[in-house]
Amino acid sequence: MPQVEIRKRLISVEEIFHEGGPRANKPLRRAAGLVVIRNPFAGRYVEHIVDFMDDLKPIGLALAQDMVKALGGDRSIVQGYGKGAIVGSAGEIEHGALWHAPGGYAMREVLGDSKAIVPSTKKVGGPGARLDVPVTHINASYVRSHFDAIEVGIPDSPRADEILLALVMTTGARIHNRAGGLAAADIKGEDGLR
Repeated sequence: MPQVEIRKRLISVEEIFHEGGPRANKPLRRAAGLVVIRNPFAGRYVEHIVDFMDDLKPIGLALAQDMVKALGGDRSIVQGYGKGAIVGSAGEIEHGALWHAPGGYAMREVLGDSKAIVPSTKKVGGPGARLDVPVTHINASYVRSHFDAIEVGIPDSPRADEILLALVMTTGARIHNRAGGLAAADIKGEDGLR
């Protein structure tokens, strides 16, 4: 298996107090965790790549744990999550797909009993590329108040032979959400949807 080579990591936390309406009693906090790694498959087609997911698992766990710490250390405050990857230009979109299981399962493990699938996106891009990572509620994908996206990126990443891996977490619904639908308080938690 290829060795994972990390070039850099970034964890950021954004606080949103209002979106033009009344100031929230408690700001929405949105965390993004990014890791830039060397793409061991860059510049060539490799048929068997699935084992690299096992190599990415420790990165996912460490990143998810560090994001919870950055949000204050209490995993119970995390209500939304998502994941994504930007593959450098010498790679292919499938290399970013290798982040699906390690990134998603890492957050679910760190957060405890989350039931909803972790939404995801990926693309191929050059240094400075940005990615809108989708967010849904951790226990029910149909909770509209938590539909969101967090834009991520690092100015010098990914280089052609790199992959930027991203995880995102939020502490609640969008500020001033009023699009209706299933409320977080009404989640049944049976199937990850409702």
